[in-house]
Amino acid sequence: MPNHIHLIWRTNSSNGKETPFGSFLKYTAHEFKKMLEENELQKFKVDVSNKRYEFWQRDSMAIELYSPKVVYQKLDYIHENPIAKDWNLANEASEYMNSSASFYEFGDNRFAFLKHICEVY
Repeated sequence: MPNHIHLIWRTNSSNGKETPFGSFLKYTAHEFKKMLEENELQKFKVDVSNKRYEFWQRDSMAIELYSPKVVYQKLDYIHENPIAKDWNLANEASEYMNSSASFYEFGDNRFAFLKHICEVY
């Protein structure tokens, strides 16, 4: 998606005191800072005491997927989101380049980190 991301993930173990979600936000924010050039970085500048830049919305939605039914519902939503009329980013879900839909539909493994949801649920 051009301005947000949807993920389904599983944690294998805790990472110290931080929540997995908090660790993800912190790690990716540091990586963004390294990747962006100064003029791009300025778009994320904030005037708060504990940080200079903000890359993630404060109310990012992390929800627990507590059953296979909910997992598959969210997976369908993620795959259908880019082809929704509000976005219209592709004609078919599997055509959207940043989606796992082609992995599920055609076995396309361009994202080596993906694991089929059936292996987990």
